[in-house]
Amino acid sequence: MAKITTATLLKMKQQGKKISTITAYDASFAKLFDQAGIHAILIGDSLGMVLQGQDSTLPVTVDDMAYHTQCVKRGVEDTLIIADMPFMSYATKEQAFTSAAQLMQAGASMIKMEGGAWLNDTISALVERGIPVCAHLGLTPQSVNVFGGFKVQGRENDKAQQMIEDAKALETAGAQLLVLECIPSALGKAISQALTIPVIGIGAGKDTDGQILVMHDALGIACNYMPKFSRNFLKDTGDIKAAVELYISEVSAGNFPGDEHIFN
Repeated sequence: MAKITTATLLKMKQQGKKISTITAYDASFAKLFDQAGIHAILIGDSLGMVLQGQDSTLPVTVDDMAYHTQCVKRGVEDTLIIADMPFMSYATKEQAFTSAAQLMQAGASMIKMEGGAWLNDTISALVERGIPVCAHLGLTPQSVNVFGGFKVQGRENDKAQQMIEDAKALETAGAQLLVLECIPSALGKAISQALTIPVIGIGAGKDTDGQILVMHDALGIACNYMPKFSRNFLKDTGDIKAAVELYISEVSAGNFPGDEHIFN
């Protein structure tokens, strides 16, 4: 497999090919996912919940993220590596520069930030300095206390329209990828069609340009609960690499997510 870049993902969107993404936090799983042909790996601040046993992503630090990014980098040859910017690590532009530099130096090829159009200036400044940005809208876990829990976002017409406008603004600011989490399927489709950049969904329906899952959910080993939008691919295969290959093929064929995994 040729080395995957942001240009690769953009070309896939233009050709109507689905993008498969998964989280990883260490070299062993990263190597397995890379060899299976996954297009991108996210070192998610989800590690706070699935690795550290926290009840949210908020306690995760930039140092935590950098450590796990270094681990993943050592296992990857071709897959694009994206690292989450954790809670309050980009409250100011200067803080964002420092945090992003640490994650890029640890091995990331792109960083991910949660938030709407208020991030525009920061994204533009990061891109100007050579740091590719993935934006994240919908259920943004770092805002869980504002939302009052992990709830589907964008069901009201005004909030859906605001999310579409935010997505367009983030693209204009320079974001090269967008993650949509826990939103109605129709809204996921509308945003994917409105943008030139690839849109990756997690609980955002089947009409986004690709899918991402937390690896613990995709392998049925989450310690808390199995989200509605996930599927245990290990149960279908009995082998981890085969499970990831099935996930990739099911996304590529448009079979995952199924109707049972989406929000209306």
